[in-house]
Amino acid sequence: MSEFGHPGNRGTAGSGLEAGDSTGRRDPYAPELGTLEAGPADHDEDAVSKTGTTTVGIATDEGVVVATDRRASLGGRFVSSKQVVKVEQIHPTAVLTLVGSVGGAQSFVRSLRSEANLYERRRGEPMAIDALATLASNFARGGPFRAIHPVLGGVDEDGSHVFTIDPAGGLMEDDYAVTGSGMQLAYGTIEGQYDPEMDVADAERLAARAIAAASERDTGSGNGIVVATVTDEGVETAEYDDVAELLD
Repeated sequence: MSEFGHPGNRGTAGSGLEAGDSTGRRDPYAPELGTLEAGPADHDEDAVSKTGTTTVGIATDEGVVVATDRRASLGGRFVSSKQVVKVEQIHPTAVLTLVGSVGGAQSFVRSLRSEANLYERRRGEPMAIDALATLASNFARGGPFRAIHPVLGGVDEDGSHVFTIDPAGGLMEDDYAVTGSGMQLAYGTIEGQYDPEMDVADAERLAARAIAAASERDTGSGNGIVVATVTDEGVETAEYDDVAELLD
């Protein structure tokens, strides 16, 4: 996608001569990189369903709360769905949000869930959350997942974890995190109200306020909220048509 391109680096991805010196001789130690021709999907962004979205993850001593809105759009102008569940369980005690193109995000979830299940069957125990996050980062870096930027939240014997994985595979852990088109609005809400001592119920209400704030001004966010609560006992997910239901 064009917004993630780096025009200044194009010279390194052409023919072998581009990796040589000023005389045109090829450097025998330079990597042999080819070019990829853009396929039809690269030219038809308006036909690609995107989650737009606001996704929030908040870690507490009791567990992790991950919340998202439920809107998907076409080309950022037309609401293609009002009931998208953008939180998926990928591990007995971990969830991942869907951010970016719907197809890429769904493929990413399936790949990560399969690897987590395979690990558990082979080892007889679930993968540690930091290892799961590293695996997700590696997938994002090397896979064809089309500009995803999810939040990963999970609980293991080391406690509660919230990670973000950027489109280039960058991995960051924090007490709370927000991704998606409404992230600035949601971050502003959480920054002033987050308390390291809050419990899961307080985190759910704070996540709901953050989603509500983003939905007021971000056209890619809205149509209710999905909340996943992760503890060492597992994952519970609930959907609400109105964010206010969580704030009463």
